[in-house]
This record gives sequence, structure tokens and C-alpha cells, in this order.
Amino acid sequence: MFNKETYIQRRLTLAKKLGSGIVLLPGNDESPMNYADNGYHFRQDSTFLYYFGVDFPSIVGVIDVDNQRQIIFGEDYTIDDIVWMGPQPTIADRAAEAGIIETRPSSKLQDFLTDAQKRGRAIHFLSPYRAETKLKLQSWLGLHPDEIAAKASLSLTKAVVSQREIKTAEEIAEIEKGVNLSVDMHVAAMQMVRPGLTEAQVAARVYEVALAADCELSFPIIATINGQTLHNHYHGNVLKSGDLFLLDAGGESKMHYAGDLSSTFPVDKTFTAQQKMVYEMSLKAYDAAVAKLAPGVPFRDVHFAACRSIVLSMQELGLMKGDVEESLIAGAHALFMPCGTGHMMGLDVHDMENLGEVWVGYDGEPKSTQFGLKSLRFAKPLRPGHVFTIEPGIYFIPELMDKWQSEGLFKEFVNWNEVQKFRDFGGIRNEEDYMITETGACRVGKHKPMCVDEVEAIRKGN
Repeated sequence: MFNKETYIQRRLTLAKKLGSGIVLLPGNDESPMNYADNGYHFRQDSTFLYYFGVDFPSIVGVIDVDNQRQIIFGEDYTIDDIVWMGPQPTIADRAAEAGIIETRPSSKLQDFLTDAQKRGRAIHFLSPYRAETKLKLQSWLGLHPDEIAAKASLSLTKAVVSQREIKTAEEIAEIEKGVNLSVDMHVAAMQMVRPGLTEAQVAARVYEVALAADCELSFPIIATINGQTLHNHYHGNVLKSGDLFLLDAGGESKMHYAGDLSSTFPVDKTFTAQQKMVYEMSLKAYDAAVAKLAPGVPFRDVHFAACRSIVLSMQELGLMKGDVEESLIAGAHALFMPCGTGHMMGLDVHDMENLGEVWVGYDGEPKSTQFGLKSLRFAKPLRPGHVFTIEPGIYFIPELMDKWQSEGLFKEFVNWNEVQKFRDFGGIRNEEDYMITETGACRVGKHKPMCVDEVEAIRKGN
């Protein structure tokens, strides 16, 4: 945990932003795989961690804004629990580390909330992403599960986003730990890949690096020879000579701050001429996005800087034609880049995504419905303290090619016969993590091998 003063100040700031009412922040429960005592790895709710810091299941935090009180509700371990899991700090001990002196048993929470409702007090809660949290809110507040999302507090959502989106120096230090671990995971994969291995073997090595550091993954590993599938979690293929291998993987620091990196490299020791050409075009798009980063610049402009570079590269290959800006407006570039250039990152790898992209990435402005652009998670002006990914890619998706060509789309921008020659190429993505400073931007964490010479040196064992 951070120093308790960090959590005290965060809660005070939140209370000032809201002005009145009760903030109800449930922590997560254990999540069973197939029976109650066989659970998935426990992961605490990120907003609960941000304000209370206690990494322990089945506790609830309350901030009583009007009466300037903070309470943690939870149960201490019984002797039966201790026999199986060993001695544990009491709830009071855990709460004290976050600067909270008042704790109560979980059984008292219902009475507390019922009394607040009788007094007509506003109870602020965030839209839940777990079914058991919905059921608890139903029980505590008398809400039908179908209406819980609509009853979630917009003022609390906006207040939390405004705090969590700006990372402090101590948070940056934790994110750097996650990123540095992620670099080690990627280098390990680059070192081991060879024909005859399976994707699963590479994924296992990547996970081993995280576990050996006593850390966890920040999201499920993407390790695939089918890089054209953006979120490919299938690991059953055998690597062959001539394949490109795409790895998208990140580790969490012990305090659950995320790293998120992508790499693409040849299964052979070197890129083929065609692979090298497209790979370097993807790096041009990456460089174009990074060059655009500065305080006040909308991330939407960063995204289009990368997309513009991709259009120019596709025109060099003879795959696209026509006016570059018109093709961007029409969305023709999404044939090769059907996703966003990045997203915020912090305690969640897609930071605060459960709070809604329209608030996290757009400050309430409506999102585009255009294919490709609608997948841009982050578009608003950049501010010092924003941490995010830069991850443009070039993808050749046969099913998308066939669909758009059969529908007669973008004939003025796409040379369909030439595009079809790349239908078996796959996809390339390179990703690093950045933060905005008062004067510009800088990469977070240590350098990940990315240029052709660096990648091939690792592949050759140099």
C-alpha cells in the first residue's frame, strides 16, 4: 500500500467533489472456478483499491460525506479460517493502514444503509461489473438488478474519473514497475520463439516471468501467429518458419498497476523482405502518433496521425489511392487499422473501462459510430498525468476484405486486387506506454526492443 496519507487525501478530495451523500464502494469477493473453495486468483476492485487500498476480499468501504466519516465493513478470520489460511491481520488493522479508524461487521451494513435511506440521504455507487455485486446492491438498496446501472451515480462516476485519470508520481513509479516487468516478458518470448513450438508454450514462458517476480498478468495473454485477430486468446497453433508472431502481454506491479506492451517478431531469425517492409511501416505509424503527443492535443488527433501514416504507407504499396484526408474521413483506412491507437492505463489495463468510455475517454462527448473509429477508447485532450498506450497496427483481415469488396465499398480509395495479395500476411502491432508531462510526453518504463535491428539481434541470440 501507499502511505495512509495518500488514501486519506484521495477520500477527502472525492468528498469535496461530491459535496454530500454517502459513497458506497464494495470490494470484490472471491470468485469460485467450480466450487466455493476453489477460486480464481483474487483481484480487488480497482476503485476500492484507489480509495481504500485494502487488498482483501468481501469488504465494503463507505464515505459519509456529510458527517466526515469513513467506515470499512468486513469480517475477521475465524479460527477455522486461520487453520486453512494462516493468521491474518484484523479488519481494524487493515483499515488503519488506509487511515480509517472506524470498522464494523458486515452484518451492520444493511442497517446503516436502511437508516440512510429513511433519512432521504443520497447513496452514491458505481455501475457494477460483477453479478454478485449487483445482487448485493439489490439486497442493500431494494433495487431490481435491471435498474441498477441506470441508478448508478453519474456524479460519483465523473468524480472518480477526474481523480483516477491524473496519475501522481507514486502511481507513475508503480506503473513503471508493471511496464518494466512487461518488457522482460516480451524479451523472454523473443528469445525463445522458434519453429515447432506452440503458441501455448510461448504464453507459458511469458506468464512464468510474471509469476517469478511474484506478480500477476494485467490481462490474458495474446500470443499468436494470427496477429490479424486483434484479441486472439487461442494458443493451440504450432509455429512455422515464415510466420510472424504477435505478443500482447502485460504484468501488474504488486500494487496492481498495469503494464501493456505489444511486439511482433519473426518465428525465423530474421524478417522476410515483405515482413520487414510492412513492419517498418507500422513503426512509422507509431512514430507519427508519438510525435503528436503534447498537453492539450486531443488523443483523437494522435489516432489520426497514426492512421494518416498507414494510409500513406498503403499508397506506397499500391493498396490504397485517392485523397488521403478524404479516405480518413470516409473510414477506408479501417480496412488496415480497425481499432484505436491507444487507451488510458493505470490500476486497470484499460483504465476505468467499467466506468464507461464516454466519460473516461470522451468527457461525456458522444463517440463515433463509424467502423474503426467507434473502437477508439480515448479521444479527449491530453493532460499532464495522463498515462496511456500507443499501439497502432497494420492488419490484413481476409473476412473484412471479402465483406467490403463484395459490398463495393471504398472503390475510390482501395485497390482491391492488390489488397487481396496480402490476405495471408497476418497482422503487426507494436505498443509502448506513455505519459503526458507539463511540457510534452515521455515513455513510461524501460525501452522495449522494437526496431528491426534490435529484434533480429535478439532473435539471433546476440
